[in-house]
Amino acid sequence: MKVAIVGAGYMASEHLKAFEGTAEAQVVGITSRTRNRAEALVTDYENIQVFDTLEEMYESTQADIVVVTVTELHMADIAVRCFEFPWLVLLEKPAGYNLADARAIRDAALAKRARVHVALNRRAYSSTRHAIERLQQKRDEPRFIKVLDQQDQHAALTIHNNPPLMVENYMFANSIHLIDYLRVLGRGEVVSVENIVKWNPVNPGLVLAFITFSSGDSGLYEGIWNGPGPWVVTVNTPAERLEMRPLEQISVQFKGERRSQSLEIDEIDSMYKPGLLFQAQQTVRAARGQENDLTSIDDAFKSMELVARIFNMDS
Repeated sequence: MKVAIVGAGYMASEHLKAFEGTAEAQVVGITSRTRNRAEALVTDYENIQVFDTLEEMYESTQADIVVVTVTELHMADIAVRCFEFPWLVLLEKPAGYNLADARAIRDAALAKRARVHVALNRRAYSSTRHAIERLQQKRDEPRFIKVLDQQDQHAALTIHNNPPLMVENYMFANSIHLIDYLRVLGRGEVVSVENIVKWNPVNPGLVLAFITFSSGDSGLYEGIWNGPGPWVVTVNTPAERLEMRPLEQISVQFKGERRSQSLEIDEIDSMYKPGLLFQAQQTVRAARGQENDLTSIDDAFKSMELVARIFNMDS
């Protein structure tokens, strides 16, 4: 399968390695606003051609897959242009810098009947897949999912030099990584979100929200804004407790025991950026019309809607 890449930053380089590592795909083209960055990225890849425009890249390569790795504020413009061609589109997360932007991208994809997926790579982590597999073995047991998030808007703005509009919408740009776990691990549709401690954009601090699913599962989002804290996901059932801390690792504590034991993760998550090789393999399967575990644009939008409900930003 022929793969094209839009963007030449860190994630572009990681996707390139992952697709080349599948042995089922070859990256054939790349384009970026800054041509010299794209040229530098593919210096060691003789078969990858650098193009000045997205349109030129498709016409020349006839690629089967395009991976869009541009920044959040440019995603909508580039995504809509990608939808003009018949390749499978894999958008880096998030697909939109806020809910309205995400809705516009989703609607454009539907209008063009484009094949579009979102690279929520934490779903592809070995730890996440192990958690899902274990939980599926206990189908009749209710689940309580707790997500502990931490974000620092001040650091995002002053240290990492992110654009103010992106930092203002940092719950979509970055908290999506954690909030998506609620929908991945909770079954059914979200039927209610109780905002226990509401988001205060003037003075960000603690955010608490209780989520109920149609299946009877429940979840708790705890966000620590502009303060210290780890990223942690836990799932409790009557029989066991799963914990991902850090998210790339997983441990289990059984009923009646006080200690947790670590579960082995796949070696590929140490050879590549975690989740990306599995995700690339699934992208190839999707491009071939085979069953796959990729996240559809519709499903990704539901997680963006949950972010909006947790932060009272339904617009």
